[in-house]
Amino acid sequence: MTALTTDGLAAPLGHAGQDHRPRARKRFSLARTLKFLAMLFFLLVVLIPVYVLIVTSFKGVGDASPARAWSLPQLWTTENWQAAWTALSPAIFRTLQMVIPAALISSFLGSMNGFVLARWRFPGADLVFTLILFGMFIPYQAVMIPLLQLVLGSGLPSGIPSLIVLHVIYGIPITTLIFRNYYMSVPNELIEAARVDGAGMIRTYFSVVLPISVPSFVVVLIWQFTSAWNDFLFAVFFSSSQNGPVTLALNNLANGALLQNYGVSMAGALLASLPTLLVYILLGRYFIGGLMSGSVKG
Repeated sequence: MTALTTDGLAAPLGHAGQDHRPRARKRFSLARTLKFLAMLFFLLVVLIPVYVLIVTSFKGVGDASPARAWSLPQLWTTENWQAAWTALSPAIFRTLQMVIPAALISSFLGSMNGFVLARWRFPGADLVFTLILFGMFIPYQAVMIPLLQLVLGSGLPSGIPSLIVLHVIYGIPITTLIFRNYYMSVPNELIEAARVDGAGMIRTYFSVVLPISVPSFVVVLIWQFTSAWNDFLFAVFFSSSQNGPVTLALNNLANGALLQNYGVSMAGALLASLPTLLVYILLGRYFIGGLMSGSVKG
């Protein structure tokens, strides 16, 4: 049986001659409510540690203790932030000197590799691409001792110079993969038009391909910036507290005193994570768009 709706269309009726749409709307509303509650639950799980970090960073020495981790500060103070900034600011500036060139160089090299492997095929291109990707799956711990001997034997200064070179090298596989996938989606007509105009591989890359690579550059720059900023393993092996990045300085700040100052440690953790947080807040939407830009061909 059917019934006419307000817009003149026929709607199916149940056995009792009633419309099924209210029941469908109810199920749809229930499903949306359950999804919302699930998302709210996971959001709270993520934000609970952030809440503890923030409130503890504003507590005094006697107030910051595990027993009062969930409580608001009895007296709000910024001394922890001042102490953390004094201890970490040199390492933060050293880390900026490391991550910016490392991210830029590895992104540019990955862009050139991705273009060659995607558009200028040569014998053994697939094998070369596979070997490059193989570098993504080798655990850093497995090669750390021979890598340390290689760096020491090369005479490369410890600290920021060594870390820049290492992050550039170990960033090439992921940047190559992202750029190759993106360049595979570039229309063939664009490359062929450049060839017809007499442009070679280098001219085509710099004049045609590079200007349209902004979405992928945003993705790899954010990825490389975050990876290099948060790295701790390379920092331990190839730098010291005097010339190392902020992750090493933060570890020394948390473990350097006999009496643990939780407030300073929490403030230091927030300061150390602030640059990457700002990067994602300012460029997060471009990051998602860049990831999706190479997912559809044509």
